[in-house]
Amino acid sequence: MATTTKKGGGGGVPIAILGAGTFVKNQYIPRLSDISDLVTIKSIWSRTQESARAAVETAQKNGFEGVECKWGDQGLDDVIHDGSVTAVAVVLAGQTQVDISLRMLKAGKHVLQEKPAAGCTTELENALYNYRSISADAPGQLIWSVAENYRFEPGLVEAKKLIADIGEMMSVQVIIEGSMNSSNPYFSSSWRRNFTGGFILDMGVHFIAGLRMLVGCEVVSVSAFTSHVDLSLPPPDNISSVFHLENGSSGAFVMVVSSRTPKTLWRVVGLNGTVQIERGFQGQHGYLVSVYGAEGLTKSLFFPFSGVTEELKAFVSDVSKSTIKKEGLSVAEPRLSFIEGARDVAVLEAMLESGARKGELVHVKKF
Repeated sequence: MATTTKKGGGGGVPIAILGAGTFVKNQYIPRLSDISDLVTIKSIWSRTQESARAAVETAQKNGFEGVECKWGDQGLDDVIHDGSVTAVAVVLAGQTQVDISLRMLKAGKHVLQEKPAAGCTTELENALYNYRSISADAPGQLIWSVAENYRFEPGLVEAKKLIADIGEMMSVQVIIEGSMNSSNPYFSSSWRRNFTGGFILDMGVHFIAGLRMLVGCEVVSVSAFTSHVDLSLPPPDNISSVFHLENGSSGAFVMVVSSRTPKTLWRVVGLNGTVQIERGFQGQHGYLVSVYGAEGLTKSLFFPFSGVTEELKAFVSDVSKSTIKKEGLSVAEPRLSFIEGARDVAVLEAMLESGARKGELVHVKKF
C-alpha cells in the first residue's frame, strides 16, 4: 500500500515515542501512519542509538520524514525540554514506564503509556498520588492514558451491546490459551521475565480489561490456584480462578500462557441467552461474536482487529481537545484512563496473591 510522505514537523499533534522495540515497530508506527493526518512523529527515543535508529528507519518507511533520533540520558532530556512535543507514547519495560511517564507529565506533556499500568497496586497508588500532585500544579489539564486496545476492539464493543439483551447475568467464563513460545517475538523479552507475575500479568491485563468492559461492573473478590509447568517460562504460567462480580454473578478465569491449542474466549450466560466472543481468522484476524438463544445460534458477526488504531485515534483526539480548551474543561476518553488500567492490574494481582495462598479468598483493591 502506498503511503503519503509527510514531514516530521507537519500538521497534526506532534508526539515523541519513547521506546523502539518490537511493538513500536510492528504496531505503533504502522497504526500512527494510518492516522497520519492527525498526528506527527517528532522524535523516537531509545536507550541505545542503534535501536532508536532502527525505529526511525521504520517510521521513514511508513511515510514519516524528519523524525529525530534520540537516545540515552541526553536524548531523554532533549525530549523533556522540547516544547514542540505535545504528547509522548511511553512504550518501555514494565518496570520503568511509570517513572518515565511521571517525568513526562511533570514536563507538561500528555502521556499515553503502554499496559500494564504498573507492576502492583502499591506502585499504582504512588503513581496516582504523584499524578494528582503534578496535575494540581499544571496550568492546564494533563492527560495520562493507559493503552488498552481491547477496550477499543469493535468485536468487544458490539458484544457489550448484545449482552444487554440476554437478560439477567448468571455466569461468565474467560478461557485463554496463549501461544507464548519461542516463535513469539516477545518470548525472550527480559523485562517480562523479571516482572512480578511474568507473562500472566503482562498478557492477562488484556483479558481482564475485556471481562470488565463486557460485564459492565467490577470484580469484587477472587480465589485462584496457580502452577508452573513449562519451565521455559517464568512462574506462574497457569492460573485458574473463580471471581465474584459487583452485580452478584460469578465466573471463571482460566489462563495458560503457552498452549499447543491457542484460544481466546469470553462467554456471558444470561437468563434469556448467551453471548460468546472468540478470537478467530476470516481472511484477517479478529473476533467472532455469536449470540445463542433458546433455538440455538441466532446471530454471528465477525469483526477484524482495529483496537490499536482506535485507541491511538482516541488519545490524539483527547490531546487536540485539551490543547484547544486550555482551561481544562474537555473530558478525556474514559476507556483510556489510568484508573481503568489500574483496576485491570488490581484484579490480576488479587488472583496471583490468592494463588500464592493456595486459593484463599482475596478482595480486589479498589481504585
